[in-house]
Amino acid sequence: MMTAMMNPPTEADLVRRNNSEEQLMKIERQIAGNIRFYSKLPEAAISRRICELEGEWSVERWLGTNAYALAFSGVTLGLTVNRRWFALPILVTGFLFQHAIQGWCPPVPVLRKLGVRTRAEIDREKYALKILRGDFQAAASATDEKEEQAEKVLAAVNA
Repeated sequence: MMTAMMNPPTEADLVRRNNSEEQLMKIERQIAGNIRFYSKLPEAAISRRICELEGEWSVERWLGTNAYALAFSGVTLGLTVNRRWFALPILVTGFLFQHAIQGWCPPVPVLRKLGVRTRAEIDREKYALKILRGDFQAAASATDEKEEQAEKVLAAVNA
């Protein structure tokens, strides 16, 4: 008997699992509020917001950037000032490993309290706004062949 394979959790799934229900609800309210706000604005405003979302840094990007900067600083200081600074990159890479495995490390709660979202949360808002803007209206119609629908859908999501 063949069992269904489950997809492993994504980083976003792991980050969300390690957040309080209150924090998750705050982020969900923010996304819903943004979508409702922009639904009343002209297409140009929605397009500007989509551009902002494409540039928004996710939890993963913040963690990675800060970790690399701290690790590099620790190595540099370890080589030039005092060998004890080598403890910093060891600590930082340990945090990165913990984040990769568990979706949590000490900086994550701080970033989440500051309102930093996962890439999946950012993308949910972005694609909802694209739907409002009408990007997917021509994606598929009942008269299209499946292959033609697939091409239109690909064109819409790549827009």
